[in-house]
Amino acid sequence: MITELRPGRGRFARAWSAAAVCALALTGCSARAVADGGGSGAQGRGRPTATATGTVDPTGGGRPKPSATPLGSLPGAHINITDGQTVGVGMPISVTFDRPVPVDERARVERQLKVKADVEGSWGWVRDRNLRDGQRVDFRPRAYWKPGTAVTVRAGADITRHFTVGRSLVATVDVRTHVMTVEKDGASRRVPITAGAPGMDTWNGTMVVSDKATRVFMDSRSVGYGDAYAGYYAYAVHLTASGTYLHQNPKANLYGGRQNVTHGCVGLATDGTAKRFYDEVVPGDVIKVVGSRDTVAVGNGYGDWNLTWNQWRETSALD
Repeated sequence: MITELRPGRGRFARAWSAAAVCALALTGCSARAVADGGGSGAQGRGRPTATATGTVDPTGGGRPKPSATPLGSLPGAHINITDGQTVGVGMPISVTFDRPVPVDERARVERQLKVKADVEGSWGWVRDRNLRDGQRVDFRPRAYWKPGTAVTVRAGADITRHFTVGRSLVATVDVRTHVMTVEKDGASRRVPITAGAPGMDTWNGTMVVSDKATRVFMDSRSVGYGDAYAGYYAYAVHLTASGTYLHQNPKANLYGGRQNVTHGCVGLATDGTAKRFYDEVVPGDVIKVVGSRDTVAVGNGYGDWNLTWNQWRETSALD
């Protein structure tokens, strides 16, 4: 039995169950999607900022000072990035826990999370759409990762991951002009798209690719759209936990570049356009939607970039 954690108990590490294992699952779809193969998987109040060698001294000078905090055990902790993975420039480091971390334990936990990289960034606590408050904390750089950056992250004494930031790919979907501009390796191209129809608008804001699959089953009943659709869609790039995808859609053959007709996803034509984008995108690539309505929530997938740097710093538990 897992001991229930309550604020003020102060025995955080021992109270967690090391046996329960549950990784961060950014699941759910515009539909309840089931992958079918091919997946891949301002300084603000003087808060310290993580750098390659430790934390920046908040008292002035900006010089890194190594942390003397010894790393202990963080049972029930999981990291979203696999060892040796190459990710896009927008990928946050997301650590999730089997049980919620009480508010008065969160600063201590952050001190057990170490990032070694040539970057300015900060940890912040995120209310994940599919988890309870206190079960997710992310590391986000101040700006997108620099391509080629080598990163080592440690969660306590027991979990270490090494990963690399690949080339930069940032795609901007303008729902007003029905065009996606893909910027990659200094080159740019324009792609016709169809987005969410009025009343079923695509989320506005910055999203990060969490995974992709060659086919995903989508069922409109799972999101309250009745029997509007139920079937497999190809070359599906996963953007939010609530089910936003960028995927191949036959409707884009007619409406791409002209009109928004989908139930919230971004559709690409079947003439090879969708496959081309699918083939080049990797988890961590950035998809920005502009000209739409409501901004995607921070915890609906990897929505960390929808906060300003000062706002993000305020989500840290460190003083």
